[in-house]
Amino acid sequence: MKQFGGKVLFLDRADINTDEIIPAKYLTEISKEALKPHMLEALKLEGFDQRARSVGEAGVIITRDNFGCGSSREHAVWVFEVNNIHVVIASGFARIFRQNMFNCGMLAIELSAKEIDMLFAHNGHNAKVSVDFEKDTLTVSSDRGAETIAYQITDFDKELVKAGGWVEFADTKY
Repeated sequence: MKQFGGKVLFLDRADINTDEIIPAKYLTEISKEALKPHMLEALKLEGFDQRARSVGEAGVIITRDNFGCGSSREHAVWVFEVNNIHVVIASGFARIFRQNMFNCGMLAIELSAKEIDMLFAHNGHNAKVSVDFEKDTLTVSSDRGAETIAYQITDFDKELVKAGGWVEFADTKY
């Protein structure tokens, strides 16, 4: 199983689309590794610098509603995977993006807007998230303290994540 947790990259905006996650001009790349330096390259967000060290150190993204909207492309998930970001926490996801996360063995955790606001209170305070995959909880810890929140995913999606993704799951079942 992948590593689920780490330093947090807060993206305080709703409707971040797949073109902002990985611009379409890179969709012709033939390896996931070639996508790596272009993660979030087109994201326009006040105070956000795609080249900042904190972006490269993140293992978790916390963001707002409708994350991953726009074109359906696996590349948007792959660019996170190759950058060792295996958890995205949001108040809502575009359906295809969310499923692509699970299909790649990664966690798309949906929480209420109130819970997301609670997590954003840790922004700027050296926040880290750890995920207890067996208990379906996540803990955010920072200079402000720690909070544990329960989340829910379907049993099938949990099996996909445990297996490492859809291909690995299918190899064990079929």
